[in-house]
Amino acid sequence: MDYEIIVVGGGHAGCEAALASARMKHKTLLVTSNIKNIADMPCNPSIGGSAKGIVVREIDALGGEMGINADKSLIQIKMLNYKKGSAVQALRAQADKITYPKEMLNTLNNQENLTILEAMVEDLIVEDNKVKGIVLEDGKKIISQAVILTTGTYLKADIMVGDTRRREGPHGEKPSMHLSDNLNKLGFKIIRLKTGTPQRIDKKTVDFSKMQLELGDNIYHTFSFDYPPKYKIEEQVPCHLIYTNAKTHQIIKDNLNKASMYGGLDDVTGVGPRYCPSIEDKIVRFADKERHQLFLEPESLYYDDLYLQGFSTSMPHDVQEEMVHSLSGLENAKILKYAYAIEYDAIMPTQLKQSLETKIIENLFTAGQINGTSGYEEAAGQGLIAGINACLKLEGKEPLILKRNESYIGVLIDDLVTKGVRDPYRLLTSRAEYRLLLRHDNADLRLREYGYQVGLIDDKRYEKFKEKQKDIKELTELLKNNKITPTKETLKYLEEINTTPIKDGMTLYNFLKRHEITMDHIKHFIDVPYSEEVIQQVIIQNKYEGYIDKEIKEANKMLALEEKKIPEDIDYNKVRNLASEARQKLNEIRPTSIGQAIRISGVNPADISILSIYLKKEYANDRK
Repeated sequence: MDYEIIVVGGGHAGCEAALASARMKHKTLLVTSNIKNIADMPCNPSIGGSAKGIVVREIDALGGEMGINADKSLIQIKMLNYKKGSAVQALRAQADKITYPKEMLNTLNNQENLTILEAMVEDLIVEDNKVKGIVLEDGKKIISQAVILTTGTYLKADIMVGDTRRREGPHGEKPSMHLSDNLNKLGFKIIRLKTGTPQRIDKKTVDFSKMQLELGDNIYHTFSFDYPPKYKIEEQVPCHLIYTNAKTHQIIKDNLNKASMYGGLDDVTGVGPRYCPSIEDKIVRFADKERHQLFLEPESLYYDDLYLQGFSTSMPHDVQEEMVHSLSGLENAKILKYAYAIEYDAIMPTQLKQSLETKIIENLFTAGQINGTSGYEEAAGQGLIAGINACLKLEGKEPLILKRNESYIGVLIDDLVTKGVRDPYRLLTSRAEYRLLLRHDNADLRLREYGYQVGLIDDKRYEKFKEKQKDIKELTELLKNNKITPTKETLKYLEEINTTPIKDGMTLYNFLKRHEITMDHIKHFIDVPYSEEVIQQVIIQNKYEGYIDKEIKEANKMLALEEKKIPEDIDYNKVRNLASEARQKLNEIRPTSIGQAIRISGVNPADISILSIYLKKEYANDRK
């Protein structure tokens, strides 16, 4: 049977890609080596986090599934950085490792236009540099118009502990042995990356009295914009905070040569994650630190495994026993699963267009860890965009390219295709220049229109969104059109709430700008018949208006540079006086605009000036 789109891999990227494709009414096949591992969470039992939580909201705004599924399966949730301001706030939830994949598989099974096949993909069918389908391990060929590779960490995966190396996936599965070699034969640059996971501890053997309790928030949160909370605040499961100590550090230092990364194995080539290092990496790189924080996080309501976040290692099992037992509250802890490092193949993402279609093979898209990223959320965001753009390509439409001022997903993809990776890429708020524009609270205002245009947001959800937009505008106008004046009654009230008295009339909009003024104070003067969601949006836009306007102006400068397109057929060898590094990088990445060219490492302002002059004065003549 032939398909329009084949998605290879059933992780978080593959689920989003397959659902997007099927929902956009394209006949879709999802191929996974093990149906039991669909939407699996092999590492951290959480969804969201700093920047990542905003990505989940963006996925929901566009019509993806991760936020909806996280809401169905969370066992604890909290808003991070609540006291630091809107620009860095993000949701983080503990997701049940049994419920999350079960709910996602149920969604996939009930999706029209989508078929799931359990098989191993070993090669691609390519004709005239255009993908035509896939080849399974048994030699069977399946034809399609487009293919999306979302293979995660399964390309030539190696599990490493101490001086042992086993060619297998995260749960001991057989990895894909030939696909990355075949991609290399097609012209792709293959890189080797590494990540890891910590121990799982038996809850019954932990002394929680020695640990700091970490509870979920006492107000309701959801990742999804459209559905009410599905949990009870009082039934959230707690996490616990502990720290490493001098004894822990000494054990690691004494056994450093036994870790796979530090001498246990002499053939490790994979580069590990810079922003989520192993505990031995932390001890070596931050030798002056007396302690590092660790979290004990419940994995599920259905079993007693606790995830020891922050304690990833490739030490041998006997050393891991010593390390874990040196921690306060874990002196008698039983390790149910030992930590390990995993090494795997990926492609250099500079070989991708901003649509996530590969530059080398037409109609071949890639998403997730194969592109050099880490994290469930980064993978899901890419999968959604790859699924959307594969459909748009088949429909003869322009791809959906999210800009850096529109979304963290846009920042992520632009960083990948423009800068490439040396270690597994992790999203951070600091990677976004316009993070006050890319807030948790306004993801739908930024992206829902796109979701509706491509067909992933139905009329009911869209109408609800339009109603919210209307209410925000109405409330803003209400505040701007109503004034308070210095009457005796008003001045008395201002004194009671400890705010500066007014001498002249002042709009309620400007009054709200005062740091100490809340909407409850506004309600003293007028009725505010709007939802809390609308009220909060107006408050944020009001309080941060000056800063938001400044970022919008900066973003507009960037957008002007994005409008300065670079022709696809440009020959950089004809651009005289370019620095050799700039010429090499421009040839490799082939930026589509001056704005993207500026962001390439190794291309300096002088090179940009030379390129701009060439495009204005010489490019047309060189084409003749």
